[in-house]
Amino acid sequence: MCQFIETIRIEDGQVYNLSYHTARMNRTRAAFWKEAAPIDLSGFISPPSLSGIWKCRIVYGKEIEEVGYTPYQMRMVSSLRPVASDTIDYSYKSTNREELNDLFARRGKADDILIVKDGYLTDTSIANIALYDGHTWYTPAHPLLQGTKRAELLDNRFIVEKDIRQAQLGDYSHIMLFNAMIDWKRLIIPVNEKYFIL
Repeated sequence: MCQFIETIRIEDGQVYNLSYHTARMNRTRAAFWKEAAPIDLSGFISPPSLSGIWKCRIVYGKEIEEVGYTPYQMRMVSSLRPVASDTIDYSYKSTNREELNDLFARRGKADDILIVKDGYLTDTSIANIALYDGHTWYTPAHPLLQGTKRAELLDNRFIVEKDIRQAQLGDYSHIMLFNAMIDWKRLIIPVNEKYFIL
């Protein structure tokens, strides 16, 4: 059985979005182990007392298997290559990233890939996305992974769901990448030929 993961941001001892991570973990466990009782993640996390940003990585199956902490350094992404796959499925955040890694290997000179499924934008290899039309940040309605940061941003109405075709990229001025570790508005890329390697 595949192992699953939650990656949680801890900054100066504060644990971020724990309720969203707990909810997603328990949804995943319920999908694969219907008899599994919900787990409260707060009982498994002991934040490092050190300052700065840390990544807490929780590996789990039916039960919690491993909890680890590493200092976090954001990987800079300044260019993207659209890559198509109509068969990729990453509905659950698992340790098996083989399909994502195969697509990432096709990035060429770009820093990361923008995954297109059935003609629609989804995610990059590491993050959910939102696109800006000058007024509103729109996030693809059908991402590969329902990210915890994405869920928080939707709940707080910072982003709006929308089906976005690859052919509509030119309707937007900027694309933002975000995930549990990359905060809102930390990584924004202009949508033009300099930053999109086609």
